[in-house]
Amino acid sequence: MKQTELIPHLFRTEYRKIVSVLYKLFGMEHIEIAEDIVSETFLSASELWGLKGLPENPTAWLYTVAKNKTRDYLKHYSIFTQKISKEIKYSAETFHETEIDLSVKNINDSQLAMIFAVCHPCNTAEAQIGLALNLLCGFGAGEIANAFLTNKEVIYKRLQRAKEKLRTEKIKIEQPSLAEIDKRLPSVLLTLYLLFNEGYYSSNQDVSLRQDLCLEAMRLTYLLIENDYTNKPAVNALFSLMCFHSSRFEARINEDGSSILYEDQDTDLWNKELIEKGEYYLNLASCGDQLSKYHLEAAIAYWHTHKEDTRQKWEHVLQLYNQLLQIEYSPIAALNRTFALAKANGKKEAIAEAEKLSLTDNHLYYTLLGNLYTDVDNAKALEHYQKALSLTNSNSDKVTIERNVQKLKVESSSIQS
Repeated sequence: MKQTELIPHLFRTEYRKIVSVLYKLFGMEHIEIAEDIVSETFLSASELWGLKGLPENPTAWLYTVAKNKTRDYLKHYSIFTQKISKEIKYSAETFHETEIDLSVKNINDSQLAMIFAVCHPCNTAEAQIGLALNLLCGFGAGEIANAFLTNKEVIYKRLQRAKEKLRTEKIKIEQPSLAEIDKRLPSVLLTLYLLFNEGYYSSNQDVSLRQDLCLEAMRLTYLLIENDYTNKPAVNALFSLMCFHSSRFEARINEDGSSILYEDQDTDLWNKELIEKGEYYLNLASCGDQLSKYHLEAAIAYWHTHKEDTRQKWEHVLQLYNQLLQIEYSPIAALNRTFALAKANGKKEAIAEAEKLSLTDNHLYYTLLGNLYTDVDNAKALEHYQKALSLTNSNSDKVTIERNVQKLKVESSSIQS
């Protein structure tokens, strides 16, 4: 991997690991110090690696420099002796012996402690999720704004208020109690779900699939599974969902970056190992008597790993969507349901249901209508595809929609001639 590609990649994968350990070291009151140290570490990498070339082990280099910068900070700034030393249980005289532990275990423990800290109920659910995306996952205000369908300024102010609330309430970054785990786990799971979706259905205009974000979400979810206190059925269901979706990574995108529709995907490119892993964790999720939206979405994704195009399959999927919408209504889930409805009961019934949704500001709505009207009323199908084209900001989606438009135009020309 070239340096121009390696540093952004390491920033995405290692920044949040290092910073979580430093968050725990400095405490919630001084999280900006942790962020500054890690940012300076990556700035040093960018400058020095360009002059001297890549080190033998870039990740180890980052960890070493981050440790050294942290020790230098503790040595030269009085804030250590005034405030931080009491919080991290070290005296000013022993600052040079402070252990900055970047072992895998401490990174994992720190990330778990951090995500439960930022999901503290002193903040609203929306603020908790946004803060976790920002502090633990490294999302910028713009990316979080896309997830919440709002603007960047609103998210920035929300994050600032949420951080200040955690400071005011003197929230510590430490392993939560069992009662706190039960109370905060739903927000944690939603955070990881949103993180995965940001990668799988990327808001980035030029990238349809950001596997690094998906894999990070899977890694963090697996941390919850590895911890006896957080290994709950809903966690296993979420991980199962991620496995099923990830199994079709390679089959979803063309060489030109455009999306490949489900029915056109090459099943030989599906990752059978991930499908089996998804089935394993879905079985584990069946323990207990609670049914979450993650259970239902994982079951829907399970059926999508079976390519057989039978009515029985789509009736199963349709019933799962019906249950999902009863538990938690979502316009996108309702939109996806109409595709299953078309497969089970025919396009005309699906068109009637889809048009009731009236998601007139969403390009996916018009893309689906274009698909449903194809071979029913090709003129209307073309009209809907063109509307979708005018609404989307994704270059890959534009390529896919334009391909459908051209296909319809060719078919129309053939019929006329």
